[in-house]
Amino acid sequence: MVVGDVTTGTDVLVIGAGPAGYVAAIRAGQLDLDVTLVEKDAYGGTCLNYGCIPSKALITATDVAHEAATAEEMGIHADPAIDLGGMMDWKDGVVDQLTGGVEKLCKANQVTLLEGTARFADENTVRVSHSGEGQGSETLEFEHAVIATGSRPIEIPNFEYGDEPVLDSKQALALKSVPDSLVVVGAGYIGMELASVFAKLGTDVTALEMLDSILPGYDDDLKRPVKQRANDLGIDFEFGYTATEWHDRDDADGIRVVAEPAERAAADGGGAEAVEDERLELDTEKVLVAVGRQPVSDTLDLAEAGLQTDDRGFIETDSRARTTVDHIFAAGDVAGEPMLAHKGSAEGKVAAEVIAGEPAALDHQAMPAAVFTDPEIGTVGMTESEADDAGFETVTGQFPFRASGRALTTGNSDGFVKIVADDEDGYVLGASIVGSEASELIAELSLAIELGATLEDVASTVHTHPTLSEAVMEAAENALGHAIHTLNR
Repeated sequence: MVVGDVTTGTDVLVIGAGPAGYVAAIRAGQLDLDVTLVEKDAYGGTCLNYGCIPSKALITATDVAHEAATAEEMGIHADPAIDLGGMMDWKDGVVDQLTGGVEKLCKANQVTLLEGTARFADENTVRVSHSGEGQGSETLEFEHAVIATGSRPIEIPNFEYGDEPVLDSKQALALKSVPDSLVVVGAGYIGMELASVFAKLGTDVTALEMLDSILPGYDDDLKRPVKQRANDLGIDFEFGYTATEWHDRDDADGIRVVAEPAERAAADGGGAEAVEDERLELDTEKVLVAVGRQPVSDTLDLAEAGLQTDDRGFIETDSRARTTVDHIFAAGDVAGEPMLAHKGSAEGKVAAEVIAGEPAALDHQAMPAAVFTDPEIGTVGMTESEADDAGFETVTGQFPFRASGRALTTGNSDGFVKIVADDEDGYVLGASIVGSEASELIAELSLAIELGATLEDVASTVHTHPTLSEAVMEAAENALGHAIHTLNR
């Protein structure tokens, strides 16, 4: 690939090197297609560089410190000294190892890597602008394209991320010192994960949420242990409020975050002056805005390729990751909910295989999701209410971790495993887990749904003792009415 004002060609153009894009590129390379992968920032995308991986690294590190400091019941007395700089260096090392691995894997699969920003000129051509003075741009013609440009944090009025005390998740994961206090705007999964991280580092954390509970979209029984643990960590919550502005404090260091009742803020566009006794004012050193993410689709000149987005900026695709333009595909966050890295990788793989003529398609029925709060949440398939609404006669089984020998030996016995199945034939329809290692345990039940397994299949599979995974087996047995280590319903 020659950089300059020239035109080159490729079989498959992939725009964006996150979990959707680099997987699409590598799989297309494995299928003997000529592939060019364009990335404007960093290989691995937001997930590897600024999201999934660095946040989980810090969650793990702060968990180690917190568990050591609170293990008196086990006869362990410790007061860990936290070196945030050292912690960040370790986190960055993990990130560098993974992003470097992505680049090596792409090259090993004969993927041409091109740094720059791609914009469509027409449905078979993009213009790639290279960053840096004098770098110029080039034209690239393609037979097929995969759009995998990901997502960015949503910015709310009066809280621009360029303002020093206002943080997005990327900036929060790169702090050089632990803030004494932090207001987290948004109690969804990103807000709750990072609120717990900073609380365990010793920060006074207040979570501000416009709705009436944490983790919108999750059942109350899953949220309850997470909320209780957050309370135990000292996290304060203010529900039903929308952050509307911030300003420097006149009498002290730090800032003051102003919030109004959510209904009033919504009615007034978030900017009207609130009644004084309804207004909430929170003094803090930093404010983290974590109200969700939006697709990066506005940088592509999609109309030039004959593409449109919906009113939220997502590109519509079918089960084969194909857009309304047959030879252009989309994968990952830009292709719509759920905005999950593993969903994006699966879509990227499907896109590459469809381009190569394979009979590939993606079934979202067995798409798991995880929240890395304390304790974790893992879900897959239908909830009980969703299955009922779909017309199934359901049966459920549940097993509490407090009855698990392995959970008790780890000191983490909050939570449970719940399985939802079709009462007539026993097929597993869905599952939800809240507890330690829920993100790992949900994989077994995802496989059960994918393979069309029944409660009897799961219950009759011998599980190693003592392990947390026995709780999955016992939940299936509970649904069948013959659990051994918990009372049957």
